Amino acid sequence: MSTGLLTSVHAQQQPPAPTAVQADTDPVSRFLSDRGLIPSTRPVVELAQQVRDKATDMASELVLSAMNFLGVPYRRGGTSAESGFDCSGFTRHVFENSVGLILPRRAIEQANSPDLVPVKKNELKPGDLVFFNTLRHTFSHVGIYIGDDKFIHSPRAGGEVRVEDMRQSYWQQRFDGARRAPTINARQQNNN
Repeated sequence: MSTGLLTSVHAQQQPPAPTAVQADTDPVSRFLSDRGLIPSTRPVVELAQQVRDKATDMASELVLSAMNFLGVPYRRGGTSAESGFDCSGFTRHVFENSVGLILPRRAIEQANSPDLVPVKKNELKPGDLVFFNTLRHTFSHVGIYIGDDKFIHSPRAGGEVRVEDMRQSYWQQRFDGARRAPTINARQQNNN
């Protein structure tokens, strides 16, 4: 039997896909549909909404909020997009305005905050704070991990908010550690 004939015969032998009403009332059809074993009967709009819901968890909101400030100039002591940001002013602004968590003002204070939990480098998740030794003392610089070994930060005088790769030797040599806000992590787990 040729492959085309097999496909044709196989397609004729499959029972028709359940209707939306059947999937709502028939738990077996709903299970099979949820597992992708039969065509989904849910409307595309509902599926799109589920994807949107998943993408708007707390960490995603925080990362998206941070990305809105790409290109804002560095300003020592700066705490707003209008005046510019220094590194800790940037992280504080993003956390406060996206997830309502008020961080301490300085990078070292953020690293030592009892409200944040230390995280190993290999356990980083988007939304974690990453700290670096850029001024010959620990925790002198901070940024926000965005995933894929990248972080966003306000780097230095003359710079602007940008994304950097933590795999670059400069950042690898200066990495001091990371911290996570437990409230964000708990909300992520509740949304999954």
